[in-house]
Amino acid sequence: MTKFDRYMLSQFMVLFGFFALVLVSIFWINKAVRMFDRLIGDGQPAWVFLEFTALTLPTVIGVVLPIAAFAGAVYVTNRMSSESELTVVQATGYSPWRLTRPVLVFGVIIALMMGVLSNLLIPKSLSQLKVRQAEVSQNITAKLLTEGEFLHPAPGITFYIRDITPEGELQAVFLSDRRQPETVVTYTSAKAYLVPEGGGTKLVMVNGLAQHFRPEDGRLFTTNFDDFSYNISSLITRGPINLNKVDFASTYELIFEPENTAKRTRVSVPQALYTGHNRIAQPLLCIVAALVGFAALLLGSYSRYGIWWQIVVAFTLLVLIKMVEGAVSGAILSNANAWPLIYLPTLVGVMLTVILLYLAGRLGLLWRLGLFGHANSGASAV
Repeated sequence: MTKFDRYMLSQFMVLFGFFALVLVSIFWINKAVRMFDRLIGDGQPAWVFLEFTALTLPTVIGVVLPIAAFAGAVYVTNRMSSESELTVVQATGYSPWRLTRPVLVFGVIIALMMGVLSNLLIPKSLSQLKVRQAEVSQNITAKLLTEGEFLHPAPGITFYIRDITPEGELQAVFLSDRRQPETVVTYTSAKAYLVPEGGGTKLVMVNGLAQHFRPEDGRLFTTNFDDFSYNISSLITRGPINLNKVDFASTYELIFEPENTAKRTRVSVPQALYTGHNRIAQPLLCIVAALVGFAALLLGSYSRYGIWWQIVVAFTLLVLIKMVEGAVSGAILSNANAWPLIYLPTLVGVMLTVILLYLAGRLGLLWRLGLFGHANSGASAV
């Protein structure tokens, strides 16, 4: 690579980093706010929230990488065109095809990042997030430690604590168990404690009252107690964590063992193939996004007002590629033999890049020959 190639590549990487940081922050904060409300509302500590948001980060980055690559390529090309850098370089003999070299290297770097994310980090993070969500949902103790609210930790259970002292004593406790329709049991106590025992947790209530109500005959039985223990671990069912999901499977299994993977994850064979090949197609689209954004902005000559119409063309072409991607997904999901269509958007993007570079070379030649009025007017003004 020449010095100019390295200069362009550095500019692309800096602006890509900026746009990626901004977009990831926007998407991530949006997810984090909803997750914060749910986790903190369930009484989970702050470190659980940080862990969950970190596990969602690879998926968020995977969404914004192609957008950031396109935005970085368009912004740098627009700035270099407005500051006449591209005009000067082209005057030294650099053709549009030659100028594409650093853009291609830039796209390949982003594609490698996307490949690591889509094939390794995203499946691993999603499976780990599934495990942690199951573990947190089974943490009944954290759900109960909320003051002044009527909680429903399980169907048919209502729990209330007026206050929690610094020593961990629960004051003014109310517990209603309606899981058995023939007998509704309500426990109240002046104070209570959560005591771990045998791998579970028990609620030990002190100085309280147990009320048994039978709806069929309307009779109420009351029992005063000095202390009473209630196994709150039984409020949740600890079933096995199912990690046999198509999103958690490896790319090798999805592509080369689609029948076995589909059977294990309980999806169709076309869906397994689509998921596997999509993990390869998405990195390729990062290259296409950068090339299309750059090639479209090479159309036209220098203008002090910028090249906004070329930017609109680039954005329109990117939308067209995404429309092709959406159109072929339905055909792939309905027919396993149609999986090669998933690479059609990449092929369309490459063809559009070739056409744009060809037009940019032809138009550049005409402008240098002075056959367009814009170039003539500029020359006469000089």
